[in-house]
Amino acid sequence: MMPRIATLMAEYNRWMNHRLFDCATTLAPPDLLADKGAYFGSILGTLNHIAVGDTIWLHRFSRHQGGFASLAALAEFPCPTSLRQSLAADFADLRIYRQRLDDLIVRWAGELTPEHFAGNFTYTNTSGVTSRKSFAALVQHFFNHQTHHRGQATTLLFQAGVDVGVTDLLAVIPSSDA
Repeated sequence: MMPRIATLMAEYNRWMNHRLFDCATTLAPPDLLADKGAYFGSILGTLNHIAVGDTIWLHRFSRHQGGFASLAALAEFPCPTSLRQSLAADFADLRIYRQRLDDLIVRWAGELTPEHFAGNFTYTNTSGVTSRKSFAALVQHFFNHQTHHRGQATTLLFQAGVDVGVTDLLAVIPSSDA
């Protein structure tokens, strides 16, 4: 993982989340809440889980010894204690939460340096297990987790009759002049 790739992934994350929420607004609330047998049940449950995972990881990353000024804003985002914890009263509130969180992720990614990626990072998961792993690999996991569950959300939306369209990272990779 390199800083410019983290920045690209943060921008992709924001772009895709915006698309997913735009598409999801075309559905009635009962359709968003209907249990579709997915791991997090509904479309709303899946979108909520992505935000939960992001929030938990950002709280962990805020303890990095290199420090991140942008993550001081996490005071506005209490750390969830469960992977299924509801972060908003309804879809509209979750969308606002997601937009604010995506803006924070973009700012945080802009602070990442090669020095951050060079070391290891110790964190404790929601079950209380402490691990020490490559910080670069953990940042990769952070973005991969989002992509994984957005794939589930796009499938649920498609099954509900909503085509999200192009979802490939390739769509946001800038063209190179060289």
